[in-house]
Amino acid sequence: MPDDPYYLIRKSHIPEVIRKTVEVTELLQRQPSLNVAQAAKQVGISRSAYYKYKDVVRPFYSAVQGQIVTLALTLQHTPGVLSEVLNTLAVFHANILTINQSLPLQGVATVIVSLDTHEIEHSFDTVWTALRNVSGVEQVNLVGQG
Repeated sequence: MPDDPYYLIRKSHIPEVIRKTVEVTELLQRQPSLNVAQAAKQVGISRSAYYKYKDVVRPFYSAVQGQIVTLALTLQHTPGVLSEVLNTLAVFHANILTINQSLPLQGVATVIVSLDTHEIEHSFDTVWTALRNVSGVEQVNLVGQG
């Protein structure tokens, strides 16, 4: 195991200072005319807190942007669900590399999809949310990235 491993954790479970650090970084990207002190003040953290965490925290979508990502989706065995998933990915310009679907058991099937995210024009969180909102999608999990 690496000396300094990474963890995935829900946003709702991380300390406020970490969430606000990400907000400052995003604000600086959206408004390049701001300096760090202005952005930190606007978000409500100190400049020193921002500098303490800025290099060690980033949103999940920025970690997978421009990479190959493998997702496992649990889909209801209903006509058109897989088609809607693939159409959703196409809308976001995700390049599908592989698709593997299990036989449906007890009304659900698992689909493993590998995507090239280089052409995705939105944050991966937006894609993730759109997939989860497709009628018939029960679950979306990240299997790997690289």
